[in-house]
Amino acid sequence: MTDRESLLNISKEASEDDGAIGVISGMPTDETGLLTNNTNSNDNNQTEPIFYVRSRTTAVSRPNYESLDYEVCENALFHDEERKRLQERFSIRKDVIRWIIFIQIGIITALIACTIDIIIEELSEFKYKFLKNAVDNNVPMTDDSDRDLAIPFLYWILLSIVPVSVGAALVTYIEPITAGSGIPQVKSYLNGVQIPRIVRIKTLAVKAAGVITSVVGGLAGGKEGPMIHAGAVVAAGISQGKSTTFVKDFRIFKAFRDDHEKRDFVLGGGAAGVTAAFGAPIGGMLFSLEEAASFWNQNLIWRTLVASIISSFTLNIVLSTYHGLDGFTFTGLFNLGKFDQPLTFEYFELPIFMLLGIAGGLLGATWNFMNTRINKFRKRYIPWKIGKVLEAVLIAMVGVTLASAMMFFISDCRPLGNDPTIHPVQLFCKDNEYNAVAALWFQTPEATVRSLFHDPPGSHQILTLAMFTLIYYVLSCATFGLNVSLGVFIPTALVGAAWGRLVAMLLFYLFPETNFLHPGKYALIGAAANLGGVLRMTISLSVILMETTGVETSFFFPLIIALITAKWVGDSFNEGIYDTQIEVNHVPILPWEPIPQFKGLKARDIMSKPVICIKLQDKAHYIYKVLNGCNHNGFPVVDNVQNNLRSKGRVCGIILRSQLIVILLKSLYVENKRFWVPETSIQTFRDVYPRYPSIESVRQLDNKENYTVDLSMFMNPSPIRVNTHDSVPKIFQTFRALGLRHMLAITNENRIAGIITRRDFIYK
Repeated sequence: MTDRESLLNISKEASEDDGAIGVISGMPTDETGLLTNNTNSNDNNQTEPIFYVRSRTTAVSRPNYESLDYEVCENALFHDEERKRLQERFSIRKDVIRWIIFIQIGIITALIACTIDIIIEELSEFKYKFLKNAVDNNVPMTDDSDRDLAIPFLYWILLSIVPVSVGAALVTYIEPITAGSGIPQVKSYLNGVQIPRIVRIKTLAVKAAGVITSVVGGLAGGKEGPMIHAGAVVAAGISQGKSTTFVKDFRIFKAFRDDHEKRDFVLGGGAAGVTAAFGAPIGGMLFSLEEAASFWNQNLIWRTLVASIISSFTLNIVLSTYHGLDGFTFTGLFNLGKFDQPLTFEYFELPIFMLLGIAGGLLGATWNFMNTRINKFRKRYIPWKIGKVLEAVLIAMVGVTLASAMMFFISDCRPLGNDPTIHPVQLFCKDNEYNAVAALWFQTPEATVRSLFHDPPGSHQILTLAMFTLIYYVLSCATFGLNVSLGVFIPTALVGAAWGRLVAMLLFYLFPETNFLHPGKYALIGAAANLGGVLRMTISLSVILMETTGVETSFFFPLIIALITAKWVGDSFNEGIYDTQIEVNHVPILPWEPIPQFKGLKARDIMSKPVICIKLQDKAHYIYKVLNGCNHNGFPVVDNVQNNLRSKGRVCGIILRSQLIVILLKSLYVENKRFWVPETSIQTFRDVYPRYPSIESVRQLDNKENYTVDLSMFMNPSPIRVNTHDSVPKIFQTFRALGLRHMLAITNENRIAGIITRRDFIYK
């Protein structure tokens, strides 16, 4: 196959991106397949290629994600504003305002978390109290010969499928981006990938309603993960001082209306969300840095910590008041309670903790593998919206059925007084006894985790915990990926706490003389190991568990041993669940290090060429034609153009698509310069952020097609440039560290040779 045939084959699947390639339809081409530039202006006598296909095997991912502009456009308008504000001491005021915004993010995120938690608690209280009464009224207390769970089972089914169907319908039909925990989407956003509708107010409303209905419905999930997404939406909304959903501009915080500033606020919102979920300000900050953030600095750490502390303090006040506590002791939504006695360990237990970590890594890797396969099956065979809603209802019914079967077939009665639930059920038990199986199911998953941590020894049978672990492991795997708003943290911790406590019971059964087998301690280690195996995080998870349970710093060592072991074992099989979801959805996220396949390659091996360029002073009709003909978002600005071949010009800057559209919309031409120059500033472009107008909103130029656009004051005169012979690993580090959207590849004479975008680093 010739090179030309190979290129033509590749062109069939080439997708339009931020870079220099893409399909331009309805325009003439020359014999090489390149677009010709035939116009009725000064370009008549020249043929210029403005289209080319990739000549390498980089991944063309779908759907077609765009990148965010994390690089600050330091054009002439930006520098004018900086000089003006320097004289007005605005830089100091801007820093103060930035701190105020982070404080507001912490407060509002905590209030939203409190609202969600109180609604869930009240509805869950009604649900499980009703089910307890249904069991007591319909099931005989002592007669084992007449076991009848039919009516309570039907009530339970009804109280599960109604809220689950409502939540699934909201997510499926109104805002599909709210499905899942939202952490992979927030992580992708912070990496520089534009996820549509990820930080809108409508998204927040559906997310909150979806979480409430899903948790109340009894699905194997929690509200902690979605709180991170909620915090990100709050941060994005507050920091911009306007709402595009309600078409309302409050005319405040205008200086922060760009992707670079919004990114930092979204990171703070994510940290505030973690803190609101777990009551762990240090853990929230570390979670954002370890798992979510791709760019951070010392100042950002401080601001994120302040948002986390404010969020924790606000939530503590509200929930402590709601629960009628004397002191501010209700620290978070995921309140695991404090251990009565300090947790201690013997050094000979460390190998046992490592074995638990190995088990957590294996179980986590298996869980991730199974969940990925299930979600791929869903994506392929359940494309219909009604099918996604019915699937969520089916999983809810299966969960209720399995729980009822456990209660019916396993007899595990315990004396009253040690009951871990608010409403103990006497199901099939004698007087002054409660059913331990029902105690595991007739409460929220968070309450069950708390029970497994703090129940006294002998609160469950080995068979009870073994069956519960197996059922909840499968249920959680089938649930995560449904079209509902749920997180994976709670079910993962619950499964780990169950099998960790089970291990302690088995060891005590084999060695009854031992006195170090505290079941709560092993439940905590099991939860940590299982979380490490699924999420693959270490430092932030250990700090969150310590802050949530109040364990002593001396117990940090066994926790980190279990987490690191689980991560190492799991990493040898697959990636964490969040990274796996990102990969399955083909999101072009940039890792911390370049992949090995790029070693030895040069910039010329991955760049796209030739490049669609625009002259420093170009005709409006040419710009309009280019914007209509391709979907690229960055165009090199060139001068010293010979024979009118722009693609051979000398680089003097870069201009964004959004800027060009605003220029055409507002008729910022040289011919009428005296009218618009006094009123034009950097704020002219910020006012339309973040929903920039499309080229379709620009009317035909008509008599203005020969007008001239001077880009000298609009372009970024200092784009990041690399030479064509620079190594790919080196330019990858530069590209990622600076959060670039476009990188120009130039020759030794500063002539444009190609352009590099995010997709060029995604290997096929």
